[in-house]
Amino acid sequence: MREAMFYTNKGESVICNLCPHHCRLGEGQRGRCGARQNIGGKLYSLNYERVTAYNYDPIEKKPLYHFYPGSTIFSFGSYGCNLGCDFCQNWQIVTDHNSFVEATTEDILDLAKVRGSIGIAYTYNEPTVFYEFVLDTARKAREEGLFNVLVTNGYINREPLEELLQYIDAMNIDLKSFTNEFYQSICRGTLEPVLETIRLAAKKTHVELTTLIIDGRNSSKKEMEELSGFIASIDPGIPFHLSRYYPNYRMKDPPTSVYTLTELKKTAEKKLKHVYVGNVLGYDNDTYCPECRKRLIGRFPQIRIEGMVEGRCSQCGYKVPGRF
Repeated sequence: MREAMFYTNKGESVICNLCPHHCRLGEGQRGRCGARQNIGGKLYSLNYERVTAYNYDPIEKKPLYHFYPGSTIFSFGSYGCNLGCDFCQNWQIVTDHNSFVEATTEDILDLAKVRGSIGIAYTYNEPTVFYEFVLDTARKAREEGLFNVLVTNGYINREPLEELLQYIDAMNIDLKSFTNEFYQSICRGTLEPVLETIRLAAKKTHVELTTLIIDGRNSSKKEMEELSGFIASIDPGIPFHLSRYYPNYRMKDPPTSVYTLTELKKTAEKKLKHVYVGNVLGYDNDTYCPECRKRLIGRFPQIRIEGMVEGRCSQCGYKVPGRF
């Protein structure tokens, strides 16, 4: 354990100020994330230096398609989450608070320096809820020339986000829907804090966004027009990933139709320059120049940059958003 950051005392209670839930906790109570607890009038991070999953992943798995394509990154997560999505794909490690190994920041750094890894991805569960471990590790990783990648639901307050963004090189943020009703009923959160995270992060670091599409839930053309319009208002070059849903955890809806994903991709591409479809075997996810349609990055059967020179299209000079 470690004493948590971003909380205030209210008599014998504490109020956690890490995320928009602002959980008020009496003695012994844990926050909605399950990872922060009032012990003796102080708030503690219970999952500090506790790791539930780790691996060496392709950067594309985050997914990040415009951040050093073809590279490998050491990825790890802990337990807990501050949302409660019915379709959670990692619910086992999120909800099991007893299956972990202890690992120090130094252990993580050592693992991030081998097997061709370019750095560290904080992922699998929600990194916001092991914030102190992420922050301490990210600071030291930056000092040692390693990249820091955050894969997050974006449900975090401004002050802790600004502190962390100083050390983050790239983010993939889940934008689960563009309606507050979806967030409240299916994810147990609200939309606006996520939009604010996207606005702020896009000014500070490389950002890509992902929306898991569920037929009949967040799959209307109207919603996609509004969602892609919001992204375009920040930067139409932000890479956007439409991911195919499969039944998981509490949600048993059938898998998303590939037709739905293709039609939503067409809708999003009216406003955005780089839209991809994930979780569909064989789908063309190469990167093309939006100006002249030259292929810039091929992704099958292996990653290859073939149409860019110094981050620009070799044919028309279009500046490709990202880091290469």
